[in-house]
Parts: sequence; structure tokens; C-alpha cells
Amino acid sequence: MTYAQRTNHLRPEGAYQVLARAQELESQGKHIIHLEIGEPDFNTPSHVSLAGIRAIANGQTRYNPPAGMTFLRETIAEYAGRLRGVQIKPSQVVVSPGAKPNLFFPTLALVNPGDEVIYPDPGFPTYEAMIGVAGGIPVAVPVLEKNGFSFDLEVFDQLVNPKTKLIILNSPSNPTGGIIPQKDLEHIADVAIRYNCWVLSDEIYNQLVFDDYKAPSILSIPGMAERTIIMDGFSKTYAMTGWRLGYGIMPEGLANRVSLLLTHSIGCTAHFTQVAGIEALTGPQDYVSMMVKEYQRRRDLLVDALNQMPGISCLKPQATFYAFPNIKASGMTSNELANLLLDGGVAVLPGSAFGKYGEGHLRIVFANSYENIQIALERMDKVFRKL
Repeated sequence: MTYAQRTNHLRPEGAYQVLARAQELESQGKHIIHLEIGEPDFNTPSHVSLAGIRAIANGQTRYNPPAGMTFLRETIAEYAGRLRGVQIKPSQVVVSPGAKPNLFFPTLALVNPGDEVIYPDPGFPTYEAMIGVAGGIPVAVPVLEKNGFSFDLEVFDQLVNPKTKLIILNSPSNPTGGIIPQKDLEHIADVAIRYNCWVLSDEIYNQLVFDDYKAPSILSIPGMAERTIIMDGFSKTYAMTGWRLGYGIMPEGLANRVSLLLTHSIGCTAHFTQVAGIEALTGPQDYVSMMVKEYQRRRDLLVDALNQMPGISCLKPQATFYAFPNIKASGMTSNELANLLLDGGVAVLPGSAFGKYGEGHLRIVFANSYENIQIALERMDKVFRKL
């Protein structure tokens, strides 16, 4: 049997591979602290869950328009526009089951075989996967620790050319927790306009921001509205990973194309899930504030302790629930060290799972209890002091 070449490059996500090995160790009686899966450990806010439950009880379980319910699209347009300081029409909003379709489908709608697509490295593995499925040529731009995990703009400028069709951004970033500053976004926008490129900006973590940092959006820069796609959703901000609810914001012509791809692949997003999404955006936001405050408390615990360990240094992430410590002084590869830590009872991801420029780092998730993070740090310290 032979398979289509468009799937030959696809690989499992590293997080699920580490999770499988961790669960195998747990089945043998070993206690593992899970700091590998990028998922909130909080429950969905109760008022959001109840809205979804009531919708099911009321029979809101049937087909609905592929691009999403009108009222949800109106609500997202108002919310996202206010957040980014721009005007967004409901017709620019495409609702999807989870956020990934609004990464994949705009890429399929824009990228022809042979087109080049710039993406961040280290970065979310789906970026490279979807470029390959579309037949595009993936072009990795290093994300530099010395720049606060923003693009290496010198390399970026060298790589953009007339064949570049799409530039992928992720800010705040998985796996680094970094935010692309406004001046860098303006530089990227100037280049995108000069070369007539599209920009796909993954902003799913835009509400999980700490201290006094802001997460600016490239959509807000003049001249970018007609060439920018925003990918966002409910999974991280509202602890709704299992609800599978995301959305894209893009020019109307592209939104129509993406809606057609949804029509012929997924059909539509669950009605009751969308009702819960409306409640999430329009209901009380204090639960979100509570989660962000607690994530920040855990971040401070984790990063301060990591920086006291031999052979490791860690920038304090500005956002998300990820830390991306530098382990180059340990003399080990990220995969070797991640395996040692797993044997020591802590599951983390090697930086190499996010691209070749992620080597020399680990990704550690602090979406776990303060107490579990304390235990994990004790175990990690023992491992590092033995190296």
C-alpha cells in the first residue's frame, strides 16, 4: 500500500509522546508530576459550563452555519475588535471546532505548492506540519533568547523574498512564553507590505499576560488589516480545551474560502459549544483574572528556583503558562535531559520537540498546582546536582 506524499512529513506532537511514556511509568507504580501538556489545570468557569448544559437541555444540538452562529460571530467581532483597537465585521469571523482549523484552512486557502512560508523556530509543531500539507516550503526563522524570544530580524530580512506567501507569528509564544514587541511587529509589517505577504498571527495566549506586559497585535498596525489572519480561541483563556471552540479573523474574501473548507470537512461547530462561548465572552471575567494571577504565582516559584539550579538559566516568561529554560551548560541534549527528569519523576518536553533552534532548552508547563510544582522542583534539583 502507498500513501499520499503530503502526509509523509507528519510526526506526532512531542507532548503526547512524553505523556504516553509517563503514563507507562505510572502504570508501573512510579509517581510523575506532569509538566508536559499545555493545558489549563483549572475547570471551565461554572457559568460557562452551565450555559452549555442548558443549551443541550434546550435542544441546541443540531446543524448550524459552517462559519458559526451569527450571534457568536457578532460577539467575537466586538470583543476581538475592542481588544485590538480595530473594527472587525462579523463576516470576517470564522468559528471552528478548536483553533487548529483556523491555522490549517487559511494556509490551504493561500499557499500553493512551491510557495515559501516563514514560521518561528522554536514554535508550535503544527505550523511546519500544515505548511507541508499545503505543499509549501517551510522556512524557519530563529526565535532568540537574547531578544526575549522574538524573531531574529536580521535572519528574517535575509529569508523573506518574492516567493514568500505567508509569515506565521505566535505572540505570546508556545513554547517560550515570549511576546513580540511592538517595534518588531512594525518591522515585520513593513516587510510583509513590501513583499505583499500574508501574515497569520496565532494569538491564542493573548489574555494570559503577566506583570505590566502587553501583547500587541500586528492586526492593529495600519495597512495590515487586508493581509492578516488572527487565530484565537477559548481553550487557554477560559480553560475550555475539551469544548473544541476556536475562531479566525481575516478579510471577508478569505473568510468565505475558509468557510467552504469547513463546509466540506467538518460541517459545523457544535451549537451548544458556541452558546457556551458566548457566555464566556459576555459573562463575568473575574475567573480569568484569578487564573492569570495564580499562573503568575507559579511562574515566579518555578523560574526563581530554576535559576538557582546548577547548569540551568531561565528567562521569566512574559505570558502563557510555559517556561523555556536554557540547559546548554549541562552538556546534555534536551532529549537526554528530559528523559533523565522523567526517570526522576518529572515530565517535561525537550526543546528540540519545537524545532532545531529549540535544542538546548526544555519546555516546562506551570499549569499544575503550586504544591506539585514545589515537588517537581525538588526532584529536578536532585537530577541537576548529579550531573
